[in-house]
Parts: sequence; C-alpha cells; structure tokens
Amino acid sequence: QVQLVESGGGLVQAGGSLRLSCAAGRTDSSYAMAWFRQAPGKEREFVARITRSAGNTIYADSVKDRFTISRDDAKNTVYLQMNSLKPEDTAVYYCASSAPTQGTNVRTVERGYRYWGQGTQVTVSS
Repeated sequence: QVQLVESGGGLVQAGGSLRLSCAAGRTDSSYAMAWFRQAPGKEREFVARITRSAGNTIYADSVKDRFTISRDDAKNTVYLQMNSLKPEDTAVYYCASSAPTQGTNVRTVERGYRYWGQGTQVTVSS
C-alpha cells in the first residue's frame, strides 16, 4: 500500500500560479507518478505524468507549456507547478502512483495507476 497526500490547492485569480505537492509513503515501488483532475460534472482527466528513473514527462495538451511536473525522490514528493491558470483549470487535483511496471497504453488513463490520493481543490476565479 502506498499512501499519497496532496497539498497546495487553493483559490487563485486567473493568470496566477499554484504549486501542488504529493507526499508519498514511498516511490521506489512505482514506475510513474501522475496528476489527474476532476471538474464538477465531468470525468476525471489526465494532467501530467513523470517516470521514476528517467524523469520522462507527458502532459495533456490543455496544460502543456503552463504546467510542469517534477519529483524529488529524496523527499518522496511529486510536484505540479501550475502557471497562467485559467478558470477552466478549476478542479479537484489527484495524485496517482503506478505499479512497478506500466504499459504504454495506460500511461494517461486511470487504470494505469494503482494508488490515489484524496485530492486537493484548485479554484481559479476570472
């Protein structure tokens, strides 16, 4: 079992920035960590992913060039730096951890991740 705890959410004006953190009990057992988000009335969607060993990243088109995912393995923490925030970024943001292996066809979908945090609310006002 891997426990994930998100923090850093809040209320920010459009154009502002926030940094989310995900503290994991351990990260050495996961191949990749990711952030997903769920807006009211919508399904949860992929935001960004980073692999443990090489630090390779993938981003959703909607956040590319605005958001940056990173990790600090010494602290077992994954970050999501969010810049140039828009009202449509408003959602609950979830941290997720994969199994020790992950197929390429599930890198950006929920079933590719084994453990999930409780989520942190991000609200962007216009």
